[in-house]
Amino acid sequence: MTTSAAHPVAVPGLRRNMVTICAMTATIMQALDSTIANVALPYMQGSLSASQDQINWVLTSYIVAAAIMTAPVGWLANRFGRKRIFIICSAGFTVASVMCGLAQDITQMVLFRLLQGVFGAALVPLSQAVMLDTYALHERAKAMAIWGMGVMMGPIMGPSLGAWLTETYSWHWVFFVNLPFGVFTVLGLMAFMDETQVNKDLQFDWFGFTALAVGIGSLQLALDRGEQLDWFESAEIVAEFVISAIGFYYFFAHSLTAKRPFVQFAIFKDRNFSTGCIFMVVIGLVLFSTMALASPLFQNAFGFPILTAGLLLATRGMGTFVAMMIVSRLMRYIEARTLMGIGLSLIAITLYEMTGWTTDTAVKTIILNSVVQGFGLGLVFVPLSTVAFLTLPNHLRTDGTSMLTLFRNIASSIGISIVIAKLTSGTTSTHAVLAEHVNPFNNALQMPDVSSILNLGTDAGRALMEVILLAQSQIIAFSLDFQLIAIITVCAIPLTFMLSSSKSAMRGPGSSDHAAVME
Repeated sequence: MTTSAAHPVAVPGLRRNMVTICAMTATIMQALDSTIANVALPYMQGSLSASQDQINWVLTSYIVAAAIMTAPVGWLANRFGRKRIFIICSAGFTVASVMCGLAQDITQMVLFRLLQGVFGAALVPLSQAVMLDTYALHERAKAMAIWGMGVMMGPIMGPSLGAWLTETYSWHWVFFVNLPFGVFTVLGLMAFMDETQVNKDLQFDWFGFTALAVGIGSLQLALDRGEQLDWFESAEIVAEFVISAIGFYYFFAHSLTAKRPFVQFAIFKDRNFSTGCIFMVVIGLVLFSTMALASPLFQNAFGFPILTAGLLLATRGMGTFVAMMIVSRLMRYIEARTLMGIGLSLIAITLYEMTGWTTDTAVKTIILNSVVQGFGLGLVFVPLSTVAFLTLPNHLRTDGTSMLTLFRNIASSIGISIVIAKLTSGTTSTHAVLAEHVNPFNNALQMPDVSSILNLGTDAGRALMEVILLAQSQIIAFSLDFQLIAIITVCAIPLTFMLSSSKSAMRGPGSSDHAAVME
């Protein structure tokens, strides 16, 4: 086997294929669990005798733990070895998943979800680092296409799979489904993955980690609970934002002055990687925000059953799957930044189309729009995951993958909080504006055909009018949210010009870059 001084580079064959499959199963497990439990929350609430506020901690505990533990992944892999940490985290995530399924009360569930988040945080960045090192430079587009299928399709398929498992079996199977994949991943990694070089002299920056953990944890709590507690009207939310700001201040002040900071800021000196982080923020915003909006839009505003809504959400995954099947080949002939520009344009166009959706929108229109949007996401994600590491040194790669994952997670949390808060406030304000027109001077309401159904002089007529106003207000609020995401996407398109050319890296084994990788 050909190896580099620091990281193994596998040749094509059984070993590389098995490492690829194991990295994919780990990625899919973690990506699925970010959304699969959402639809099962009402069923868990009754079974665990939990209040509405308590059951939300099933999601919050996982998100906060995963966010905090994503940052030290690079240090852990460099200090103890990537294979060892990958196996420990895969096994721990699997055991924690089974324990979640066996939880008897809300306290146990929150504790086990915390453990699941702690172990699951490393799975995505480690799997990406493994894929980048397992494939030669000219094959990385293909590797990132394979890996990206798990990252992108996991959150999209999670709600539909969770709904099916909950409806067919019980909410416990939302967690038990990880067991066979976890066992396969651990055994496969033990048998086929090579260990990386270990640096036992690395010292852990406890102050930097603690400051970053406080900053991220407080920010995640504030974003997750802000909508429930009316944001800055709540003393808890204000306190969490203040604590988060203090944590980030001490983290940056310490990291920029310490000799061996917790996060190696050298990775941000690489232009491709820094630009990739910006794009990953956009991806986190678009992917998770639109998903957070689409689910209540289909179920609450359009009245689709939960399984139908899940299948409609899954159609976006179909478009992503198709894009990732062909994008690695396209990158041999088309610049990565060009593909990203096309992908962002498709996303922006489909988001603009979604601003016109109403209860009269045909299902085939929704499916076509979702497939095209998923295709655009695939065109962005694979070139982004490839170019971001194009010029980053090998010894910074694991730190880079963990930072990229952290940026995506924080962006998704911020995006979801913003669009849900905007949806709530938009519904209220729009309802107030529409209600102003419900008065005796509105000639449309005085027409015989209308007044026979909407007789505002009766309780039934007023109740029906309120239902109509609320439905229309919600649809308009959804439209405004999709408009905001579309604007953010359009603003990201010019940033593609900041990326370097990718053609030289995709020419194949004859390129000098490839030769450097295989030295």
